[in-house]
Amino acid sequence: MNIVRLLILLAVLVVGLIIGALNSQPIIISLGFTQINSTTGVAIIIALLSGALIGGGLVLASVVIPLYAKLRRAQKTAPAVVVAPPSSSTFDGR
Repeated sequence: MNIVRLLILLAVLVVGLIIGALNSQPIIISLGFTQINSTTGVAIIIALLSGALIGGGLVLASVVIPLYAKLRRAQKTAPAVVVAPPSSSTFDGR
């Protein structure tokens, strides 16, 4: 599993480097009270990253947290299940 994550990380890094290299035109982002000098590649990557973070935050706030709260309420109201210990046998699996 760790190798798959590493390969995905490297693929995303390579795509980011390609985007940055192909979009090297300078731009000025005006925020009204200040200006930011950047390149189009950096602006694209920052816009994609901020969109993913905002989208993930919205999903977390609107779906995950309410489901987690519902799960906690369900576990509090559910009766406790007692699991019996396994019986001791002389069978050793051979």
